[in-house]
This record gives sequence, C-alpha cells and structure tokens, in this order.
Amino acid sequence: MLTSYLNRLHFMTDNIAYLLLGGNMGDRAALLAQAATLITEQLGTVIKKSAVYETAAWGNEALPGYLNQALMVSTKLSAPETLKVIQEIEHILGRQRIEKWGSRTMDIDIIFFNEDIITQEGLLIPHPHMQERNFVLVPLQEIAPTYIHPVSGLSITELQQRSKDHLKVYALPGN
Repeated sequence: MLTSYLNRLHFMTDNIAYLLLGGNMGDRAALLAQAATLITEQLGTVIKKSAVYETAAWGNEALPGYLNQALMVSTKLSAPETLKVIQEIEHILGRQRIEKWGSRTMDIDIIFFNEDIITQEGLLIPHPHMQERNFVLVPLQEIAPTYIHPVSGLSITELQQRSKDHLKVYALPGN
C-alpha cells in the first residue's frame, strides 16, 4: 500500500494501474511492443515494465506458448475507462473473443488499480485469479515485489512464493 501511495503522490492525482499483457498468436514480441506503445498513447505513462516472459498456455497447454509482460501505468482515467481503452487496444491488435483461454493476439488484464477493490459487471479488480498464475506473478514481482494485494494482505513476493501453479515462466534473453 505504501509503495502505491508514494507512486500516486509522485504523479499527483493520477491512478496507478498494473496491467498484464500477453499473447500467443502472430509476432508475439512485436505485438507486446505495439500494445505498450498504444497504452502510452491512449492510457498514460508507463512507469515500469517487466522483462518479457514466455510460458505454456495456462488452462490449455496444447496451445502455443504465451509471451507476457507486466506494466505499471500512471493514468488519469478511471478503472472502467481504463478497461474500455485496453479493450480497444486489444481490438486494434486483432483480438477476437471466441474461446475462453483460447489463443489470442493480445490480452490485456487490469491486475490492480491503486488499492481499489472493484466488483462490477465485466470488471473485477484485483484480478480474481492473478494469485493462481505464475505468468502473472513472476513479471509482476519484477516491477512491484512489495505491492500488497488489497484483499489477501500479502505482497506479490509472498503470493509468488505460495503459488501452486507448476507452469514455468522463462525470461526471454535480451530483456
């Protein structure tokens, strides 16, 4: 909480959103870079970004592997407005919502938004499954290891240490 509070003070009244980008179709690395550029142009300032990581597809390991990256973003937008913008970015990058946990060119999830707990139709923050998924925890731990999950009261490092997910997450060389 203190880390997020200090970050908000630094950026005055801006909100701090923690996003996870991922995709397993097309030129995955180029799509991650395009997503980060569009986020900067349409959402706000990227304060921190993790390395790019590769992992097997969670929920269906028969699918191609994913590349993932976590971003910490300062934005003047609200959480619902942020969701709308990231869904537009997903669409621009070719996202089609056909199958849950199916292949996709780009998926952008809001993991945290300040320390807010939001339960609205189509918008659940913190992300309800983030603590179960190493592909979220590993990149998030890189950029925000001491961030405290507003529901569990555990840091990202503690959540990662307690994770029961057995999928390995590998940093790509050259990050």
